[in-house]
Amino acid sequence: MKAPILLLLFLAPVLSAQTAFPSLDADPRAAGFVRGVSSGARNAWQDLARAALWASSVNSGAAQEERAAGFYERVSAAAAELAAAPDLPSDPRARGEYVLTFIHRRFLKGYSEYQTRLDEIFVSGRYNCVSSAVLYLVLGMSAGLDIGGVMTKDHAFASVRTGGASIDVETTNPYGFDPGNRKDFHDGFGRTTGYAYVPARNYRDRAAINAVELVSLILSNRIADLERANRYAEAVPLAINRAALLNADSGAGASPPSNADRAAFFEDPRQDMMNRLFNYGAYLVRANRDDEAIAWAEYAGARYEDGERWQEFVYAAANNKLVRLIRARKISEARAALETLRPKLSDPNYRACDSMVLEAETADMVNGIKNPGDSQRALAFIEANGERLPEKIRTDFRDGAVLKEGERIGRTGDWRGAMNWMSASIERYGANSPFNSALRTFRQNVIGSLHNQFAALFNKRDYAGAKASVQKSLEEFPADAQLIRDLNMVNRVLEQSR
Repeated sequence: MKAPILLLLFLAPVLSAQTAFPSLDADPRAAGFVRGVSSGARNAWQDLARAALWASSVNSGAAQEERAAGFYERVSAAAAELAAAPDLPSDPRARGEYVLTFIHRRFLKGYSEYQTRLDEIFVSGRYNCVSSAVLYLVLGMSAGLDIGGVMTKDHAFASVRTGGASIDVETTNPYGFDPGNRKDFHDGFGRTTGYAYVPARNYRDRAAINAVELVSLILSNRIADLERANRYAEAVPLAINRAALLNADSGAGASPPSNADRAAFFEDPRQDMMNRLFNYGAYLVRANRDDEAIAWAEYAGARYEDGERWQEFVYAAANNKLVRLIRARKISEARAALETLRPKLSDPNYRACDSMVLEAETADMVNGIKNPGDSQRALAFIEANGERLPEKIRTDFRDGAVLKEGERIGRTGDWRGAMNWMSASIERYGANSPFNSALRTFRQNVIGSLHNQFAALFNKRDYAGAKASVQKSLEEFPADAQLIRDLNMVNRVLEQSR
């Protein structure tokens, strides 16, 4: 048996929007199988065989189911062969060992970890712990044994009840009856010729399960195989049928009373089924088939309600779609998509998506500041929609727009205009480190331009003009060291020329 199926957290070729979703209808035969197996009738093994063949082929297509139905005749023939065997022991213990030897001699040819289906045994002889245990139960019940299943977290086997005791049967091994006891072999004269010994396995966590629950493991393992192969759509109907089988079994009263160990292995059938529904949806999301995922949530959620969980799934799919559009810089498409999705989202989830799209819209406007008027439009947009953005993000965008405008003005060579823009922005919004740094840079560029004017006059030996120029500059920037040095230099030259 394989490890329990795990729910995939929050992703295959893209199909058209017309792709049909998996069926949400349980096969009505499931309840009938349970009634037959749980009836306690002498022929209950026949219903168990039919149930196991159904679990092995259901939802595999009509041809596969028809083929599996034909294997029922093989099971019936094997049961008849057992019943007619002249050496079939009357003692339940010896009979249990005889049945194990019989199924290995007639059907079980080689162990295969993932071969969980009963019908495949009759095709290839390959088996695993589940398929071999199911076959043992079917033929053991036909031979009149009081028999059940046992499971651990990663294994399944059988148990024969006789004389108030239970005897383990490791059905994957032809010598697995009552493991831990030595089996002697004798020749025709009664002499011991050798022995086989199958060590007993120490299962700390084990639980008795009934025949229906053992059959359900066929479906569990098929589901695990399909999900491992990313065939999530095909796993959904199997999970629905498994839930129907186990729920019918519970209603029949066939299961043992509450058992903590057993509960650890058998997740609530409906919860396990819901996990498979969400796994299929998550697969669609991972494949970027977000619209199909949301349609699946509406389709399946209407049949199998779980409002909070389906809403979180829709939110995840919507978020995935919006992120893809935003990363592709299709911001307006993201806004249109969100408004289409709005009726499907709860208010908190819509607000979260709206904040994300608004952030992208604002970033797009701020990053696009290149021409006169762009910054004013961006700042007006931030002011108009600021309440829908967290304060820090709103402030960062505003500061970014201010700085981008200062850089835009500066790139035209108008450093004084850039300086004045930053001074006005500080007066309006308050000082901060980026604003102060930008203002210092623009100020130094203005002073650099004034120094260059002075230098051009000085180099032409227009010392009077150079002095007048630097004196005017110092009226605006009286403490600037460069301008003071310029004035001192021109004064020295003028004094020397007297």
